[in-house]
Amino acid sequence: MSLTDRLSDDLKLAMKARDQLRMDAIRMVKAALQNKEIELKKALDEAEMSRVLLTLVKQRKEAAEQYQQGKRQDLADKELKEVAIIQAYLPKALSQDEIVQIVEGAIKETDAAGMKDMGKVMKAAQAKLAGQPVDGKQLSDLVRSKLQQG
Repeated sequence: MSLTDRLSDDLKLAMKARDQLRMDAIRMVKAALQNKEIELKKALDEAEMSRVLLTLVKQRKEAAEQYQQGKRQDLADKELKEVAIIQAYLPKALSQDEIVQIVEGAIKETDAAGMKDMGKVMKAAQAKLAGQPVDGKQLSDLVRSKLQQG
């Protein structure tokens, strides 16, 4: 079942259950995917859909952080609940060991010799991780530590 079909089915279930938060979150996801399709003028593949969902998750987490700083825990909680709903549609996250293996493979593939090759390694690693829920900062830190070791 495709992601758009799952979203439509889950939206119907949320409507029947009168779950307003879930309805709002699913509608937001569907709108974001549709806007991206219009922007790209083509149907999205799974990797592109995952990138859109990751962007939505990141936006919600940043908003929750801002609300917490503004002492609005009620709004922060709402954003975090939306994050949980959106993450249910993302593919299963890779383990840290799998990410390390991909980074090490990217280093060998690009014949990286040091920090000056970090851009090449990051590009190769991101290409292999396309569509996976991986934090860019963590990936960057991992690549940096691996390049400094060897």
